[in-house]
Amino acid sequence: MLGRGASAVARALLPVLVVVGVIVVLWYAAAMMMNRAWTLDQIERRGLEMTATEIVVDTLIQERPVLPAPHQVVGELWATTMGEPILRERRGEYRPNPRSLFFHAWQTLAPTMLGFAIGTLAGILLAVGIVHNRAMDLSVMPWAIASQTIPILAIAPMIIVVLNSIGLEGLIPKSLISAYLSFFPVVVGMVKGLRSPGAMDLDLLRTYSASGTETFWKLRLPASVPFLFASLKVGIAAALVGTIVAELPTGARFGLGARLLTGSYYGQTIQIWSALFMAAICAAALVGILGLIERLVLKRMGFAR
Repeated sequence: MLGRGASAVARALLPVLVVVGVIVVLWYAAAMMMNRAWTLDQIERRGLEMTATEIVVDTLIQERPVLPAPHQVVGELWATTMGEPILRERRGEYRPNPRSLFFHAWQTLAPTMLGFAIGTLAGILLAVGIVHNRAMDLSVMPWAIASQTIPILAIAPMIIVVLNSIGLEGLIPKSLISAYLSFFPVVVGMVKGLRSPGAMDLDLLRTYSASGTETFWKLRLPASVPFLFASLKVGIAAALVGTIVAELPTGARFGLGARLLTGSYYGQTIQIWSALFMAAICAAALVGILGLIERLVLKRMGFAR
């Protein structure tokens, strides 16, 4: 049994490892090609003589490369996470360490979670209204679709300025921009889910003289749960993107968006890529947690998975 289990795990991991290996090889090749110009320029300026092997090695160890090599990004991730304490002592007090990438990730995750909660609640309420009220169906849904055609990079600074003018700064503006991106997938998924029960199911409840409220709680809402979780996975990723975008025009000092911005200011491409990878890790973790909750909830509700 143990041998079969190990074999099944190996079969499942092999395609993933092959894809990762191909990506890493292509990444190294791209790094060598894109960083080669700077190395050749330095050779010419300094009158150096280098072999082909030395040129290849130099393209992979540059301090500010055009495209950092994978080992440089991994090294930066390790140095700014495991190599830096989250808290450090300063003037007799323990304060968050701005050199820790975990600290910056938390600065981004906090408004992401709040914005995701706001967006999810707003999305569910709008979906319920759209399904049960024809006027809302005809009026709100087109506006919800139209709202997503506005580039977030254009609307984020306006939201920040307006909210700052009424005294709202810090967590709330970033959370609202995060909610703006996350509510739409929830609306679409919930509307689809609430309308998923068939005519025969609805007729059956009518024969039991079920009211609209009973139909909602006993048929429409349970039927919408699988659609809701699918939407939430999209919404949480969109919420994270919204928070990172919101950190750019606010001049935030902390957060993954701030790391991206400062990295672009000073040409620290390795810092930029490490922040991007941390954002991807956070998104994968959030989606994974939602997937685990989905599996538990659907199993308890009796949905076949």
